[in-house]
Amino acid sequence: MHRPKILKRIMKKFQKGAGEMSSAKAAGKAQVHKVIMVGSGGVGKSALTLQFMYDEFVEDYEPTKADSYRKKVVLDGAEEQIDILDTAGQEDYVAIRDNYFRSGEGFLCVFSITESESLQSTTEFREQILRVKNDEDIPFILIGNKCDLTEKRQVSQEDAQMLASSWGVPYVETSAKTRENVDRVYFDLLREIRNRKSSNGKKDDKTSKPIKRTKKKKCVIL
Repeated sequence: MHRPKILKRIMKKFQKGAGEMSSAKAAGKAQVHKVIMVGSGGVGKSALTLQFMYDEFVEDYEPTKADSYRKKVVLDGAEEQIDILDTAGQEDYVAIRDNYFRSGEGFLCVFSITESESLQSTTEFREQILRVKNDEDIPFILIGNKCDLTEKRQVSQEDAQMLASSWGVPYVETSAKTRENVDRVYFDLLREIRNRKSSNGKKDDKTSKPIKRTKKKKCVIL
């Protein structure tokens, strides 16, 4: 399968920018945060990712098994790196999702507001993530994409918000086409991941016991 011409042009632009960035000397090493995009096929996961990465809307994108992206961003004044894994939504790839989920530090779970079935599918993704991670507090945001298509809406904000509230996670509506809330969801998730790492680091410092040093006895020769 061949990607659209516009995507090839975007990739060339990104590769050029990445080369220029690698040649520049960075003042410090940015921390890497791993984000996993999940959701049914056709809900706009790739469109959101490409919009965030390159400020371009790619409507006709042919999905592969998974695509990985990395980008340097400035988050609250600090330079960070986001590593995005855009997974495929097709059922053919369910068996390999566990490996993807194990590597993730935060998840953006996407459905389309124009497809009620895609919202129902998010429950399955959520359950699988919790099973693999064995962690109820994993950073996670529920996203209702394609909010620009108001005339085709099948999922109300109230229903989606109710589901997110039952999980104890944020709910945000986005549009990859108009770029509405695209940066917000990625940066909000990065903050959750960073804060979680910070709090876990503090816990480790408290639980680690200080090493007791015993003074060596000096021998006196008479």
